[in-house]
Amino acid sequence: MARARVRAEIETWGTILFIDVASTLADEIELHVGIEECRKFFYFVDEVFSTYRPESQVSLLRAGNIKLSDCHPDLQEVWAACEYAKEVSDGFFDPWCVEGGFDPSGYVKGWAADKAIALLKSNGAENIQINCAGDLSLAGGLENGLPWNIGIRHPEEAHTVVKVFEIMDGAIATSGTYERGAHIRDPHTGLIALGARSATVYGPDGGLADALATAMVVAGREGAYLFMKPELADYNCWVIDRHGDLAWSPK
Repeated sequence: MARARVRAEIETWGTILFIDVASTLADEIELHVGIEECRKFFYFVDEVFSTYRPESQVSLLRAGNIKLSDCHPDLQEVWAACEYAKEVSDGFFDPWCVEGGFDPSGYVKGWAADKAIALLKSNGAENIQINCAGDLSLAGGLENGLPWNIGIRHPEEAHTVVKVFEIMDGAIATSGTYERGAHIRDPHTGLIALGARSATVYGPDGGLADALATAMVVAGREGAYLFMKPELADYNCWVIDRHGDLAWSPK
């Protein structure tokens, strides 16, 4: 079978999600079926996890109108995963320490991208890139056997790429102040996070990479030790300091 390739954009979560898939096992029709499954899943994620929709399960949970045990199993799964992310980040990531109560937004984009990878693979996709508003999940590398090239933009200069990562399989997430301003708060102080302007984390799990990127914006250089933990042996970060353009990585 000739190699088929499909690209798609999905508008949801107040942004545009991008999917790029290719395969020698499936034709374009089959790849489109996988993308439509992803579209439905991403809409479902918005219905369950959005903090902007008063009828979402997260909003109802935050308001005390339902119990966690009454929520969808996916929300219970994300809650437990956020507890682990809070623990392994020593509290630099804490979705409970926000105005209004539990907000998993700093975890769920990467988690959802990983779930979408599985949906696309089940429909025959081999080479997959999913970009969920800056959180990417990747599989299979490029069609020529080389890794995906993922560029990281400058915090203030949208068209300037300051770092390129080569990834075959895994996830990479970037958090910072350049998309939504100073929206990340330090859970330990309640004040605006001042650790870093931008933090990129890459590793095998998209949700945890997403959470750790947020944690590193809070912690900055103070958080470098986190990546020496055995639990994070497969993760690394690349951080741009709060002042100046100095960037660093702990490994």
